[in-house]
Amino acid sequence: MRGRGRSPVLIGLALVMVLGIAVYSRLWVIDYRISSNEAELLRRQFDSANREAMEESAEWRLRYDDEVVRSRKCAAELIESLKTKVEDASINGKLEMLQKENMDLLQRVESLRQELEGEKLKCNKQ
Repeated sequence: MRGRGRSPVLIGLALVMVLGIAVYSRLWVIDYRISSNEAELLRRQFDSANREAMEESAEWRLRYDDEVVRSRKCAAELIESLKTKVEDASINGKLEMLQKENMDLLQRVESLRQELEGEKLKCNKQ
């Protein structure tokens, strides 16, 4: 009888173990499904955030490129303006020098004219 008393206990124990394994595996499957859904949701969120970041980066790059073009244009205009000012200053300097030289020459011509008139008067008196 003793052998038979253990047998139902062992069968019950085996049955409880099988039911425990079944419940555990069912819980594991449920957890796996939830985890995989969360992973897919996280992947989608990451892809969406990545796409938004790339669009924003492209927008900022476009703004940067526009500003580079503008700054180069302004720099070229500034250089051209400075060249014009330097040329104007050089021309003005040359013009002033020529005007001074012209004034000196006019004064010499006037003094030579006066000398010539003086010489004419001397010649006429003689």
